[in-house]
Amino acid sequence: MKKKKIFVAVTNDVSTDYRVHKICNYLISKGFDVHVYGRILPNTIPVKRDYKIIRKNHFFNNEAWFYAEFNLRLFFHLLFRRYTYILANDLDTLPACFFVSKLKNTALVYDSHELFSEGPELQGRKIVQGFWRKLEDFFLPRIKKSFTVSQSIAEFYDAKYQNKMGLIRNMPLKQDVLEVDEVGFPTKNNTILYQGVLNPGRGLKPMIKALHFIDNLDLIIIGYGKVEEELKEFVTQEKMAHRVHFLGRISRDKLFNYTKKATLGMVLEEPLGLSFQYSLPNKLFDYIHAEIPIIAGNLPEIIKIINTYKVGVLIDDYAPKSIAKAIDTLLKDKVLLSKIKEHQQNAKEVLCWEEESKKLDAYFK
Repeated sequence: MKKKKIFVAVTNDVSTDYRVHKICNYLISKGFDVHVYGRILPNTIPVKRDYKIIRKNHFFNNEAWFYAEFNLRLFFHLLFRRYTYILANDLDTLPACFFVSKLKNTALVYDSHELFSEGPELQGRKIVQGFWRKLEDFFLPRIKKSFTVSQSIAEFYDAKYQNKMGLIRNMPLKQDVLEVDEVGFPTKNNTILYQGVLNPGRGLKPMIKALHFIDNLDLIIIGYGKVEEELKEFVTQEKMAHRVHFLGRISRDKLFNYTKKATLGMVLEEPLGLSFQYSLPNKLFDYIHAEIPIIAGNLPEIIKIINTYKVGVLIDDYAPKSIAKAIDTLLKDKVLLSKIKEHQQNAKEVLCWEEESKKLDAYFK
């Protein structure tokens, strides 16, 4: 019997989008033929996957022209091919996917990785934010099958559009080390780890300032993004170059080797717009699986996980001294550190992709 084909659209780099990768592997395990359509970026990492990858170079990489070009090319790519399902990841892939699904009577599924129109990079940009809100107003009430990454985002969209968006959180697999490697950090001090995209609002500047009030603790930063050079300049200004270590981009296949080496993990997203306010970052679950205690900010979805599973401590506010106090108190409390690690061992059996991915069956028959 011929396999059913699923087309997966994403505007970012296929090699680093772990959520898309896990969903594709799950769909393959269910017997689907999966094709992923993405883009080529200057720092794209070559990858080998069990699904077909289609990557396109684009003439434009700035926002407005890029999105227009991407959706126009995506539309014509889809128009002349037949799929059983189209899976659109985030609002920026939705126009082409939606209209082709209507023209060809193809089932459309929408995965919202964030509250797109309320992202921190859109705050204060009324015209641009208004454009994305109009797109959500048009598309989201018309999509029958959709899911997102946090309960708060699902509730926000349901209150606005009555679209009953589902919840599939972005959790790691229980066995998440794809390539085992002996790695180390460039310091002998205790370490607090940030892993993820280097964009505004990730709590990195307050954390760097907090180092002034803590001894014997270095910050490890793994990732890349638009504020990377700005952060490096900030580290120099703060005279913290000897205590902040940028390890750059590390492939997901090897990342867990580094995560488990850290003393603590930081999840200090700041409430810059509702998208961050309602976020449930992947790294929160990565730290749980690596059994490293978490220092976390006071955002509702993060609070729920920290308090329910007792896997870390919450800061009072984002002031550097408050962050430093929370870290110092935790590091000195050996009993609490031990209990947190014990709680993480239990939590990761529940907070894992093996359990969460079962919800996908409701969307792909």
